[in-house]
Amino acid sequence: MLRTLLLCVAVVLARPAVAAVEVKVGAAHFPPYTVRPEQGAGTGLLPRLVEALNEVQSSYRFVLVPTSIPRRFRDFQQGRVDIAVFENPDWGWQEIPHVTVDMGLEDAEIFVARRHDAGNQQYFNELQGKRLALFSGYHYAFANFNADPAWLASRFNATLTYSHDSNLAMVERKRADIALVTRSYFSDFLARNPESANNLTASERIDQVYHHYALLRPGAPISGEEFNELMERLRANGDLVSIFTPYRIKVTGIPGL
Repeated sequence: MLRTLLLCVAVVLARPAVAAVEVKVGAAHFPPYTVRPEQGAGTGLLPRLVEALNEVQSSYRFVLVPTSIPRRFRDFQQGRVDIAVFENPDWGWQEIPHVTVDMGLEDAEIFVARRHDAGNQQYFNELQGKRLALFSGYHYAFANFNADPAWLASRFNATLTYSHDSNLAMVERKRADIALVTRSYFSDFLARNPESANNLTASERIDQVYHHYALLRPGAPISGEEFNELMERLRANGDLVSIFTPYRIKVTGIPGL
C-alpha cells in the first residue's frame, strides 16, 4: 500500500506543470493609467491591474506590450497585442473586429484653467476665443471626437502636445487658457504639485465620462467571458477599489461608491 502511494505521488510530481497562457496587453501612454511604457518603468495603474490579474489566477500570464495611441489599432489587428484596455469602442474601433468587456470603471475629462481667470464656472461654458492645450491623438467630446490636429488647431486655437504636465504648465504660465485632462490625472498632478492647487481650478463641466472597456482581439487566448470573470474577482476582493479610487476613478457596482 505504501509503495503504491509513493508511486502515485512520484507520477504526479513527474508531470510537467502546465504553463500559464500568455495574454498580451497593449500599453499606450495614457497617464495616470499607463506612463511611458516604452521606457520599461512599469509605472501607472495598468501595471498594477496586470499584477492583480496575475495574482488572482494561474491559468493566464498577462504581460504588457508597449504601443502608442495612434499605433495601437495596427498592433491589435496584427495580433501584437491581445487586449486593449481603458478603451471605448467609439474611439476609432468601429471598423475593427473585437469583443467588448465592460471594466466597470469610470473617469471623466474636465477643463482646467487659472483660478484667477475662472472667477466662476461660467468661464468654462464658452471655448471660442480661448486658447486650448490638448493631448495629441485624444478624442474630445466638445470637438465631436475629431482628433485631427490641424482641424483642432484651426477650429479651437488648440496647441497639441504629448504631455498633460506640459499642458497644465502652459495654463499656469498663461500660454494657454484651458487644458483638458482626466479627473484622475488632475488629482494625481495636484498630489505631485501641491503648490499648483492655488493656481489652477477644475470645471464642474465634464467634457465626457470615460466608461472604460477592455477590447479583446478575435482569437485572443482568453475569451471575453473569462476576462470579465477575472475582473469580477478583482471587484469582489477589493483590488479594483484599492487601485483606482485613490485617483477618483469610480468603480461601479460597489455599494457606497
